[in-house]
Amino acid sequence: MSGDAPREVRAGEELDVAKLAPWLEQQLGVTGRVLVKQFPGGHSNLTYLVSVGDRDFVLRRPPFGSKVKSAHDMGREHTVLSGLAPVLATAPRPLAYCPDDSVLGAPFYIMERRTGVILRKDAPAGIPFGPDVARRVCERLVDALVELHAVDYAAAGLGELGKPAGYIERQVKGWTERYHGSRTDELPIVLEVAAWLEAHRPPDGAPALIHNDFKFDNVIFDPSLERITGILDWEMATVGDPLMDLGTSLSYWVEATDPQPVIMLRFVLSHLPGMLTRREVAERYAATSGRDLTNILFYTVFGLFKTAVVGQQIYYRYAKGLTQDPRFAALIHGIRILCEQAAAAIDRGTI
Repeated sequence: MSGDAPREVRAGEELDVAKLAPWLEQQLGVTGRVLVKQFPGGHSNLTYLVSVGDRDFVLRRPPFGSKVKSAHDMGREHTVLSGLAPVLATAPRPLAYCPDDSVLGAPFYIMERRTGVILRKDAPAGIPFGPDVARRVCERLVDALVELHAVDYAAAGLGELGKPAGYIERQVKGWTERYHGSRTDELPIVLEVAAWLEAHRPPDGAPALIHNDFKFDNVIFDPSLERITGILDWEMATVGDPLMDLGTSLSYWVEATDPQPVIMLRFVLSHLPGMLTRREVAERYAATSGRDLTNILFYTVFGLFKTAVVGQQIYYRYAKGLTQDPRFAALIHGIRILCEQAAAAIDRGTI
């Protein structure tokens, strides 16, 4: 699935192999010793490499101790991939789904493993990554998002996945409520951004199937970085305004001229020479999709706010002792930086 090598499973996130093995035999017809490793990336749903003999599979399950059940709906993720895999080449094929807690203490599903290169915060080691390559991977990323938004979701059997009418209003209100429900610290700037979003909601655009977390480290490139071979982490996919999806992508997009704390916080390598700017990303999306980006500031600010709230939900689990993952300790600072970035965009009136 990933160019990131799987590692030993983190303490407290082990799978019950004694129960998993017979389930795999029943569902997939595979027998033999079951070996489990864990992919290190990601801050939400947990992803494992499950090997049985010479066959590799990927297992996805919710995080341990999660407070937000709806954000980790394995059935939803499995449904999305079941509909998408036949019509979108970049969607991994799901193989089996366990809807209850009987095997691993939570629902989970198994999908095919796709290998390749995942681009994260820095240029990949051992692969030439000059300005020309940087520009190309940006263009491929934008084009993959446009391709996803062009899928006939109703024909793929996903017409009931979401409720596009009133989508933007529900998202602003819902993520604001999620922030209040997982608050741990006093951060007035988060509430200021939420208030701006509520006051500047645009009308809903024509709906599309949206990923809701589309960024470099959720796609797999082939080793030459010429094309995208897989899109990962469909846990928040739904039907809604596709510009909300673009705004989330832009919220991750850090430029070399951004404040140093923003560059240090970066999720992706968009600050490197040759990378498109946020404006250039938006322009390419508009040119290839034909969609009107008049309100792109709103969508980008919403993306920053939503990402901050996701971080707050994760930090809540850490602050309450529901997870001991040391990566989560500094998230509270990232939440503030993201909302400062949103407030700065509001002040200058542009992304």
